[in-house]
Amino acid sequence: MKTFIKGIVLILAVSFTSCEDVIDLDVPTGQTRLVIEGSLDWEKGTLGNNQTIKLSTSTPYFETANIPVVTGASVKVRNVDTNEEFVFADQNDGTYTISNFVPIIGNTYNLEVIYNNETYTATETLIAVPEFNSITQSIDGGFDDELLEVNVYFDDPADEDNYYLFSFYEPGDLFANVDNFSDEFLNGNEIYNFFEKEDDEDNDQAAFQPGDTVEISCYGISEQFYNFSSIIIEQYYGGGDPFSSTAAEARGNCINETNSDNYAYGYFRVTEVVKASYTFE
Repeated sequence: MKTFIKGIVLILAVSFTSCEDVIDLDVPTGQTRLVIEGSLDWEKGTLGNNQTIKLSTSTPYFETANIPVVTGASVKVRNVDTNEEFVFADQNDGTYTISNFVPIIGNTYNLEVIYNNETYTATETLIAVPEFNSITQSIDGGFDDELLEVNVYFDDPADEDNYYLFSFYEPGDLFANVDNFSDEFLNGNEIYNFFEKEDDEDNDQAAFQPGDTVEISCYGISEQFYNFSSIIIEQYYGGGDPFSSTAAEARGNCINETNSDNYAYGYFRVTEVVKASYTFE
């Protein structure tokens, strides 16, 4: 999560009949804030004991080389239902890890981070996710009937509201493609999701070909995280201009109990995830 650019001098060189103008533009910066990456994801078929929480501080928009990591913080997660406490060990590189975490579907977990004598907290409930029924490929279900797409099917539980986060990743890509949705109009039915890649020379992206492999993850998420991730997804895929106005600030669920004005970025979530790998034929 990034604040506005701090002290950036933008040089615009415009050539008109051998004339060059240099414009110095001071872009304001936002306050440096704690960034909490607290995704505790329990993969189906595993114990879910090994978990990691990452802490850093926000950086200027164009600063991508160095992310300031946070060390020396206290990081704990407590199961509100059982009162069991899990202490995450500082690895001195911005990561805090544990090897005996106990995930329980439906239980509520509370995060506590103490940093610079301020206490940050967040609460989430561990959400279940269905197994995949099947994964197929086709060329007629996506946006372009000449491109391969991967299709994922699963059964949505009836009589409850469910929210999902999907990730599609082809090894070698810089980032995964993510989307989210709710079962508002599909409750209790088999749900279908798909992903196809277009040829895009500007982004060094090629459409799927036979032999390509895609890694698929589906997370059961809370309504609160669904709303938060919707803002992130909209800004990521709809943005691109750092000087354009932002539709909404991406505020997560982490609250500064000591000083509410010094809020943190990021999110604490506890989810179950189902993963699969598919190779196109």
